Amino acid sequence: MTAVPDVPDVLDAPHVLDLKNLTRRYGSLTAVDDVSLQLPAGARHAVIGPNGAGKTTLLNLIAGTDRPDHGTIALGGADITRTATAKRSRLGIARSFQQPSVIGELSVLDNIVLAGWLHHPLRRGAWRRPSRYRQHEESAARHLEAVGLADSARRPAADLSHGQRRMLDLAAALAGDPRLLLLDEPAAGLTDGDIGRLLSILGGLPESVAIILVEHHVEVVAELAETVTVLAAGKVLITGPTAEALAHPEVRDAYHATSGASRDAVEARG
Repeated sequence: MTAVPDVPDVLDAPHVLDLKNLTRRYGSLTAVDDVSLQLPAGARHAVIGPNGAGKTTLLNLIAGTDRPDHGTIALGGADITRTATAKRSRLGIARSFQQPSVIGELSVLDNIVLAGWLHHPLRRGAWRRPSRYRQHEESAARHLEAVGLADSARRPAADLSHGQRRMLDLAAALAGDPRLLLLDEPAAGLTDGDIGRLLSILGGLPESVAIILVEHHVEVVAELAETVTVLAAGKVLITGPTAEALAHPEVRDAYHATSGASRDAVEARG
């Protein structure tokens, strides 16, 4: 991928991501309220909290699909607060979604080819040069192999199960070799076996890829994340090492605040 001159290499910057006083309002509702967060290179960071805490809105702000009313977002030391979503993707921000984002009419392989197209060094004129297009396919096939979908490469994506669609969505996010990977409830609706595969894939990513994980499944957070930020009503309740944050009494209270349900019931809602 061609380097963008006004954005320094993330590995040379003090932080991959630096959020300062980020706020997003929708009318009278403040979804994200004065949130500051710094991620070092190679971070494995989870954002948790009860439903409506502002977790997905925070990912939207980082990815660029939503704009803050106040505050700044820096990637590798460069301000990207007003940078368009497509350019943020080219700069190395990728994400998965609560509902897997796949194109059902395309094959599984073509979904990954399309996802990685703008990031591939041989993208120009590839549709006219079979040898270049094959390199796109070979790269896409490697991502499918990594998520266990190699045998489904030529199937229509619409034929995949929910778990397979989640893995395809993850492969699409990884197709651009991201610097920062945003994952929005990747374990929701997965079987125990699929969750095991997900943890294996994410655990095997290189340290050059920083991860922000929004997830209700506490066991996934405990397995993957090194640090945790807890949001409640859009505000940061606590940020700290995973075990410490999960054990904090206020964290349990935040999960139970709206319904009085047990933690297991909160997790089950995904």
